[in-house]
Amino acid sequence: MQNNRCLILSLLACFFLAAACTPTVLKVPSKTRVGAPPKRTPATSAVPATQRPYVINNKTYYPLPSSHGFIQEGVASWYGPKFHGRKTSNGETYDMHAITAAHKTLPMNTYLQVLNLENNKEVIVRVNDRGPFVKGRIVDLSLAAAKEIGMADKGTAKVRIAALGEAITYGQGEKTIERFLPHQDFSVGEFFVQIGSFSDRNNAENLKNKLLSWGRKTVIQVYTTDSQTFYRVQVRAGTNLQQATRAERALTASGFPDAFVVAR
Repeated sequence: MQNNRCLILSLLACFFLAAACTPTVLKVPSKTRVGAPPKRTPATSAVPATQRPYVINNKTYYPLPSSHGFIQEGVASWYGPKFHGRKTSNGETYDMHAITAAHKTLPMNTYLQVLNLENNKEVIVRVNDRGPFVKGRIVDLSLAAAKEIGMADKGTAKVRIAALGEAITYGQGEKTIERFLPHQDFSVGEFFVQIGSFSDRNNAENLKNKLLSWGRKTVIQVYTTDSQTFYRVQVRAGTNLQQATRAERALTASGFPDAFVVAR
């Protein structure tokens, strides 16, 4: 009996000793994130090292990356004496000897890098007008800008255009960091789809009334040159470029193959 009692006490002592030596595992509640980083505030984007800067009016500009800015490829044309001295869409006087451009949708005063894909010549232009009012063409250059990229004689060229953005430089330890400043949202504006342009106002009114009967808000924009007046029939297409592009596709499918998006 005495021996049995000693055996039991010895076993209990071993059990408690083993329990005392076993490490305690603390369980973290499943909803708790251990070491979760603090929320970051949105930062401006880093300037890629491969993008060449341009100095314009003592400010440095860089081509915006396609994920943040605007890149487009297509046909460029130019406009000159017929429009020289007339008002542009932003109220300036068009000077064909200045380095400017017209674009259908980009915000006024956007700087663009225009690269002629046929000869690799480039020019930096400022958007101060709307156009070209021809489907398939993406930018109308001034005569001076067209000469810079070697397309004045030919009249048109295949180009790539990229919006430029300002950047700031600051020190971070021993590194020098460059970041883009916030820029305009190129997809926001007052968009229309132009479906026709007429020299006879009655034809423009008839088309406008047809679109109104379809439930499409339609306006006529009058444009006068030195020798002629044009009546442009334009359908309201919202305040978002994607929405406007969908409207363009719908109108093209409805029998207007020359439809294109333009902003005011």
